Amino acid sequence: MTAAGPEEPLDELIASLTVDVPDHPEPGVLFRDLTPVFADGPAFRRMVDGLAAPAASDPRAAAVAEGTGPDFDVVVGVEARGFLLAAAVALDAGVGVVPVRKAGKLPRERIAADYSLEYGTATLELHADSIRPGARVLVVDDVLATGGTLGAAIALVERLGGIVAAVSVVVELAALGGRQRLAPHAVHALWTT
Repeated sequence: MTAAGPEEPLDELIASLTVDVPDHPEPGVLFRDLTPVFADGPAFRRMVDGLAAPAASDPRAAAVAEGTGPDFDVVVGVEARGFLLAAAVALDAGVGVVPVRKAGKLPRERIAADYSLEYGTATLELHADSIRPGARVLVVDDVLATGGTLGAAIALVERLGGIVAAVSVVVELAALGGRQRLAPHAVHALWTT
């Protein structure tokens, strides 16, 4: 709370700053542009705090948590806006950040997963040595739509022996059913639309 009164709920704040861009990246797709949220310092701070919160409340993460600090050892960010979010969450938590990249972007030995998204297919890659077996991983991205992108990222983490402590996104497009496709993984969305 501030001296002026209670803070605006986080979902309402994100919604108020997000710009809807019709027909991007192709006709029929409504793109949720979160860059105005990133550009607003106080809103970005609240968004980063919110993205880090679910790992602490997920009972599966608590079951593997050791000692004090965050209930995750590393944050995985999905290209490209997920990089911004994951880096901020990791820095704030004092843990490392690992990028999940589009095909052909990583220079060393990597593993790959193909996936479908609402407007096509793609491949994600992860360096083969980036997640140590047993590491507790918070997977972060900007939007959960069909679940294809995040499902591929989760599959890559688990192939390397990582334990997905939680999945955290800024926006969930509920009508596209991504949450159901990621089950049984805990999904936390700051704004569901």
